[in-house]
Amino acid sequence: MAVAVFDYSLWALRYPTLAPKVPEPLAAAYFIEAGLYLDNTDCSLVADVGVRLTLLNMIVAHIAAGNGATPAGEQGLVGRISSVTEGSVTISTEFKGFTGDLAAYFSQTPYGVQYWAATASYRTAHYVPGVQPAFGPIGRDFDHNWGGDMRWRN
Repeated sequence: MAVAVFDYSLWALRYPTLAPKVPEPLAAAYFIEAGLYLDNTDCSLVADVGVRLTLLNMIVAHIAAGNGATPAGEQGLVGRISSVTEGSVTISTEFKGFTGDLAAYFSQTPYGVQYWAATASYRTAHYVPGVQPAFGPIGRDFDHNWGGDMRWRN
């Protein structure tokens, strides 16, 4: 395996609304920060480096949007609009479906929601079979005679 390498031009092409407010050095710093959320080493659960780069870029966009890099300088709306007020304009949104602290963090921006949805398969249990127990002395098989006695096979 290898590590994913940040490519600002690719990131800016994918996130054109964020790129004008996030210069390359800042985006590179966000990429390093994204490694805190998704391992970018040979030990990462995401073995495909191309997929890992895409996921890390989503996190970079999430961090950038969370720091006000959206065109209007505020975070975008996430979830369904639950209430609207016309006088003095108030909009409330509601986003249900995620549980846990990290899920709540990623549900703050549309980019974080995309990342969370894309990584669902990596947050499931991974079965690793254990070592089968050895019966009897090493190198010998235990013969079960369920009729009553047990004996060693040579």
